[in-house]
Amino acid sequence: MADKKIPIGLQLFSVRGECSKDLSATLKSVADIGYVGFEPWGYGGDKLEWMGHNPKDIRKMADDNGLKCCGIHLATGALMGDNLSRTIELNQILGNNFLIIAADSQRMKTYDGIMELAKILNEASEKLKPLGMYSGYHAHGFDFEKIDGKPAWDILFSNTNKDVIMQMDIGNCASGGGDPIAELKQFPGRARSVHLKDYGGPPDSVIGEGVADWKEIFRLCETEHNTEWYVVEEGGRDGLGFDICRRSFEALKRMGKV
Repeated sequence: MADKKIPIGLQLFSVRGECSKDLSATLKSVADIGYVGFEPWGYGGDKLEWMGHNPKDIRKMADDNGLKCCGIHLATGALMGDNLSRTIELNQILGNNFLIIAADSQRMKTYDGIMELAKILNEASEKLKPLGMYSGYHAHGFDFEKIDGKPAWDILFSNTNKDVIMQMDIGNCASGGGDPIAELKQFPGRARSVHLKDYGGPPDSVIGEGVADWKEIFRLCETEHNTEWYVVEEGGRDGLGFDICRRSFEALKRMGKV
């Protein structure tokens, strides 16, 4: 089977220090490397801006560099109450359909907390669906701690509807003791966006320099999940510089994914 070409974006947390200095220049550098998408982080829904920028200005920066907003990382509250309407408006302007909670370490600690988070994701999903938008949750290591013998992650995705995106993060899952390949097999069709991050390699190593089984990961994403975006989340210390995310992209190119 020929490799399926899935567009590749960069989670901007990887270059957060650069974003803080000059967002426009950062997006240009991201595009110059070869990425075609970008994923902002840290949006709380309390105001219609990100990093101090009006969303229309961000959209122009992106359009000028041929970049598409391929997702956004949110605080849980961004999908709740009055914040949801602002979150929707911002993402409609950015042209993004994937509204992903970045992490919720408090709720993921207990069964009741997980069920509360599942309810938030499900309710948001129903409100977003008519708009062609989707809620989702991104993996961190703590999501794979066990509650009554079952990983918290498994409890969450066993109690969310099929439209809630399971944004697997390969490195985060493994670093928390989880098995990313087993999780991809357990919840087929849910990983519409996947964070590419290796694990088990030396400091500052990138995709292909750790121990992740990328051949199997890509096979599952491209056959069992119809993944729409690969998102790289590998960057320098304090999010400064572009060397690591450039090396990550070049590694994917050598793997035939570009």
